[in-house]
Order: sequence, then structure tokens, then C-alpha cells
Amino acid sequence: MILITGATGTVGRPLVAALAARGVPVRALTRDPSQARFPSGVEVVAGDPSRPDSIAAHLAGVRAVFLNSTAIREATGEFAEVAKRCGVRRLVALAAYNVDQDLSLQPSRYVGDRNRECEAAVEASGLEWVSLRPQVYASMAVPLWAGQLRLGDTVDWPYADFAEAVVDPRDVAEVASHALTSDGLLGRRPVLTGPESLSHTGMVRVIAEVTGRRLRYRESTPVEFVGRVASMGLPPEIAASFVARYAAFDGRAPELTDEVPRLLGRSARSYRDWITDHAAAFAAR
Repeated sequence: MILITGATGTVGRPLVAALAARGVPVRALTRDPSQARFPSGVEVVAGDPSRPDSIAAHLAGVRAVFLNSTAIREATGEFAEVAKRCGVRRLVALAAYNVDQDLSLQPSRYVGDRNRECEAAVEASGLEWVSLRPQVYASMAVPLWAGQLRLGDTVDWPYADFAEAVVDPRDVAEVASHALTSDGLLGRRPVLTGPESLSHTGMVRVIAEVTGRRLRYRESTPVEFVGRVASMGLPPEIAASFVARYAAFDGRAPELTDEVPRLLGRSARSYRDWITDHAAAFAAR
């Protein structure tokens, strides 16, 4: 049995589906089972992984656990200890490509991610471990830009030429499935990227081509950006972190790796692939 935390999340949901499709017994842990909607055969259990002792019963018979730090928050170390006590043999952490960078350059921390702590917890657990380090998800286009594009034809965002090697979360999920069920990645921290580097303007161009809309990218100033982030209901610290990250790495080509095709035996999905499959999210209102 494999337990998935963050089971309804960006990576968790396709991971549950990938394991179920292979006939692997999977237990999906979620705070709200009524919203689960998983394939038949998946065991859905209710629980809060940020309170590890409270979900110890769900670890019975589990040999491997997928740790999503957004779901577990500050309790990743405690979760690893509880898992070990319950007989779990392997932990797979969902970290990020930038875990070794200064914390001020990691915007996701301001919405709850604890990628560095999650990776450290599995490494220190004394169990078999893997830590996945995905680049920025292609799906981030939805929370960051879809709202603007429902209201108009312009994306207002800073650093037009800043480039990312965005990765499809479905590819991350399939690599996670591999890490949970086979031994090839044990003790490794693979960086997972898409097949190409795209600038912010390049990403918007792809959205335009896929949706058939005439879109443009307007490079906003940092002050305008802070206001934009506030209008999205996000904390002001996340705007500062984005700007700091963009400024620190502007002009640098992002790292591209071959981990996804090497592990999955096929090409990594492109940004265009993800946008094509989710084009409705970028339709005008």
C-alpha cells in the first residue's frame, strides 16, 4: 500500500491516478474526502497530515509515502518519525529545484510550502528516500495569469524576458510513481524540467496560439506588480520574493535536465501540451 499526502493537489491527483492505472494499491489522504473524485479502487481516507499522530492509523500496512510539504507544513520531520514508527520503508518528498537557494528567493514559501524542510526530513529519516526537485509547474499559469485573461487580452507581469524550464505536473506525478515503486532513484534528488526554456512573453505567446486569442505581455513595474499580487489576495511578501528571484536570475538560462525522458522512456510534455489540455482556463469571459 502507498499513501499519498496532498492527494487532491497539483501533483497528488495525477499521482493517485497514475498509481491506480498501474494497479498499485493506493491510499489517498485528504482533509475533505467529499472533494476527492478519484478512480475506482482508490482508498480515500480523511485526515490532516500536518498533525501526524492523528493519522497514524492510516499508515497501517503502508510501505511507501509521498510527502507533500504544502499539505504537511511545519510537521514534515514529525511526519517522517511517525511513518518510521508505523513501519513505512520509503519516503518520497516533493521538494523543488530551488531548495538550496536563499529562502527569500523561494516565493512558494509564502503560501505554505516547506520544500527544504521536507527534503531534509526524508534524508534524515533513516528510511529509503527520494526527493523530487521539479522546476516551476506549467499549471502556475492558471493562478497567476488566467484571472487577467478572463477579463482582457493582456498579461501584466514583470520581467518579460525571464525564462523558466516549466514542467508538466503530470510528468512529475509519473516520476513520483516510479520513485515510490522502484529502486532506481533511491538516495537521489532529481531536478525535473520540461523540454525547453520559455520566457514569460514566450509563455503568453503559446497561450495565444493555442486559444486563438490576440494576447500581449505588458511588463509591469515592481510597484505595479505588488498591487497586482495584492489584488489576487496573496500576501505582499510573495510579490517581494518573486521580484527578488527575477532580479537575481534574470538573463540566466534555466537548467534543463533529461530526467523525465530518461525515467519515463518518452519525451517530457511541453508547455504547449499542458496549455492545450487546459485551454478552457484561459478563455475570455
